[in-house]
Amino acid sequence: MALILALLLDAVFGEPKMIWDRVPHPAVLMGRLVGAADQRWNRGERLRLRGFLVTVGLLTIGLTLGWLIHVLPDHGVLEVLAVAILVAQKSLVEHVRAVAKALRQSVAEGRKSVAMIVGRDTAEMTGPDIARGAIESAAENLSDGVVAPVFWYLVLGLPGIVAYKLINTADSMIGHMTPRYREFGWASARLDDVLNLIPARLTALLIALTHGWVDLTPILRDAPKHRSPNAGWPESTLAPVLNVALSGPRSYNGVQKDYPWVWPEGRRDAGADDIDAAADALWRVWASLLAVAVIVALL
Repeated sequence: MALILALLLDAVFGEPKMIWDRVPHPAVLMGRLVGAADQRWNRGERLRLRGFLVTVGLLTIGLTLGWLIHVLPDHGVLEVLAVAILVAQKSLVEHVRAVAKALRQSVAEGRKSVAMIVGRDTAEMTGPDIARGAIESAAENLSDGVVAPVFWYLVLGLPGIVAYKLINTADSMIGHMTPRYREFGWASARLDDVLNLIPARLTALLIALTHGWVDLTPILRDAPKHRSPNAGWPESTLAPVLNVALSGPRSYNGVQKDYPWVWPEGRRDAGADDIDAAADALWRVWASLLAVAVIVALL
């Protein structure tokens, strides 16, 4: 029942600005914790060991914090609020739709908006580039920000979702293949890959099922092409559902990357309407998660 209420609460209210302008969002606090660990331990020798110990520490903190909240007397309301805050459905949809709205105004506005949700270079993006970036972000963050938290809550309860979000935050901050983080962030990146192994594929399945897509051939063909072991699955499913070619060449830090196309048979002129269709797909998957939560509650 807590998950049902949390999903509905997030869908209605999302992340109220009036609250999070006054108090730090839990994701911000998690980021501060990871940042402090980075500053304190990412130095000297044996960086991979140091990073491993930090990752174990973060995992332990997440599991312990979730357990402490769960065992509080009359914890029900607090648990519902915690899960609602850690499932980012409405905010994800809002960010994705904002790109569509901006792109309808101009390519320049679209570039500004998509820059808030992608890590690639945006200065030279065309309209279709902007649309693809928004759709790819929608697919990946649907898995990381919605399906995976729900999955780990169903598996391990509040300790599971808190620990997952903390490791996912660590991966986003220090799990990069850069000189600074290649060794120190290795453990958090690999653990995040493991934690998303099932959710990413579950996300792909839910996208397919909620759109009546039954041909798994292009998904099985394209998902392994992705540089991430997990992000390719939801992306390679959303692409044929929308009939839009995704991924492909893009630039990072001024360096052009010739990534392969996902669903190369699809259209390469994606626009604002396709971004909105991707946002609609997010709500379809959310509805399927709500149905699962209801079934679990009834059982």
